[in-house]
Amino acid sequence: MLRGMTSLPRPRTATYDDYLALPDDQKAELIDGTLYLMSGPKGRHIRVVSTLGGILSYRFGLREGPRGDDPGGWWILHEPELHLLLDTRVVRPDLAGWRRQRMPAPPGDSHKFTLIPDWVCEVLSPSTSSHDTIVKMPRYLEAGVKWAWIIDPVAERLDIFRAGDGEWLEAGSHQGAGAARLEPFDAVELDLAARLHLQRGHRRRWRGALHAGLC
Repeated sequence: MLRGMTSLPRPRTATYDDYLALPDDQKAELIDGTLYLMSGPKGRHIRVVSTLGGILSYRFGLREGPRGDDPGGWWILHEPELHLLLDTRVVRPDLAGWRRQRMPAPPGDSHKFTLIPDWVCEVLSPSTSSHDTIVKMPRYLEAGVKWAWIIDPVAERLDIFRAGDGEWLEAGSHQGAGAARLEPFDAVELDLAARLHLQRGHRRRWRGALHAGLC
């Protein structure tokens, strides 16, 4: 997500009309009546999101089916306006992915993505880590997202979660040198550590809500 998040104080519950009334250059999310405003991301955040999006798009997102060593079969999109609940839970994941068999094409005439993605990725920053992990992760799970990646650029690690029965299950992590098969993109090995600067792989610095009990 983006850095510099603040909760906009309002004397009433915020609505989707309030979300739409924001200036075009104001990034925001609307979650259960609270409007969260976010400032622009720092360079490290932009680099990680752009690099990962490019790698996954090249290997998985540029065609319907496989070609050579590239499996294809996905749409990988940057910050779609994702409606976990229509006009009520509106979030902007750093990256989201849909299998093309579920979404043959992105919406052509609407900015709203109402089909829940198969995969989301959030890149943490100091100001948004609790929002991404405590507020959004359980809502992704409740909405039916199957996989979630959390990348912490400071700790230099990627944590992978798979949806279980009412909770997120840890499906692995990635740091240090070497390629690995990373769900749900485990059809091929991906060498992300060097490209995303995940070489050192410190201990996880956050404790998110990895269950469906909403916070």
